[in-house]
Amino acid sequence: MTAQTSARTSSSPSSPLSGRVAVVTGASSGIGEASAEHLAALGARVVVLARRAQRLEQLVTRIERDGGQALALAVDVTDAAAVRAAAERVAAELGGADLLLNNAGVMLPAPVEELATGQWQHQIDLNVTGLMNVIGAFVPQLVEAAAERKVADLVNTSSIAAQNIFPNFAVYSATKAYVTHLSRHLRAELGAKNVRVSAIEPGIVDTELQSHVTDEGALAWLAAGKDTMEWLTPQDVARTIGFLASLPPRANLQQVTIMPTGQAA
Repeated sequence: MTAQTSARTSSSPSSPLSGRVAVVTGASSGIGEASAEHLAALGARVVVLARRAQRLEQLVTRIERDGGQALALAVDVTDAAAVRAAAERVAAELGGADLLLNNAGVMLPAPVEELATGQWQHQIDLNVTGLMNVIGAFVPQLVEAAAERKVADLVNTSSIAAQNIFPNFAVYSATKAYVTHLSRHLRAELGAKNVRVSAIEPGIVDTELQSHVTDEGALAWLAAGKDTMEWLTPQDVARTIGFLASLPPRANLQQVTIMPTGQAA
């Protein structure tokens, strides 16, 4: 058994992800940031990707201070060449990824009649094209890792908006419906190769995602929601992702909806 194989297969109850290499996109804030910290706490070596290099370096410092291992790569996931270069570096330095949290995304609601075509395209570029760039670059590593250790994980961050109807969120919701449906198809394609695919669909999470919203109607709806219920935290979602990745290799939750207790839809 090689040293690399030994590292991938060793684990303990307190460190269920020991020996695994986790890549997290959108890691400079919110769900991605919290997930990177949690996966590192579970024993994974974590590679964090996002555009904001300084935020990533601060994240790596915290992870290492707490005894974890992390590598920061400043990457815009809409840049396919940059994502491929990042994947090549992960392969060269860490032996490849066996856990991928495909989390980068943006939410820019607006009535369709406003013809906010720039916002439409930005959401499609990041939530769909960026997602596919990351899948294209890292899925070969997941397949290779799964052949060796009998499990790898691809977790795609979707949204409850993939299932439910929210006025003024049409384009965002459509991009997230793409994520959920793609995940189901990828599970059928990759499951036989021991790559587990999951879509996680959170309800309202208290992150900076809402700070990008400019539509008055959506802002009013979000403000009313915050007044009437307690939103999820990024750590709530991170713990759910850690649970998915810590399951026995035979078990795969293909689609997980996590909602604030007080959110009805």
